[in-house]
Amino acid sequence: MTETVDQWHAVGMEGDVQPGEMAAHDVGTHQLALYNIEGELFCTDNICSHAYALLTDGWLDGEVVECPLHGAQFDVRTGKAMCEPATCDVKTYPIRIVDGRIEVSLPA
Repeated sequence: MTETVDQWHAVGMEGDVQPGEMAAHDVGTHQLALYNIEGELFCTDNICSHAYALLTDGWLDGEVVECPLHGAQFDVRTGKAMCEPATCDVKTYPIRIVDGRIEVSLPA
């Protein structure tokens, strides 16, 4: 049986994403969105689960990001789809700060 081990990847520096802002980052084939919600960082896939659109091209209101294409909304803390047309959640990823670097844990 093979076990998948997550790996940590640097995606920026602490302070790169200010409170109330979001930023796109690519790590290999992963398109990620980083969010700063009142000083706490969160990470999700950057692609809307309803139709191909970058969530970071949309709007961040508190802890909810709205897709610019059809208005689907997601809780950036949990990835949960909040309204139609999205019926599937977006994937979330753990974040940590190491020596001022923002790191995201992604599957190997």
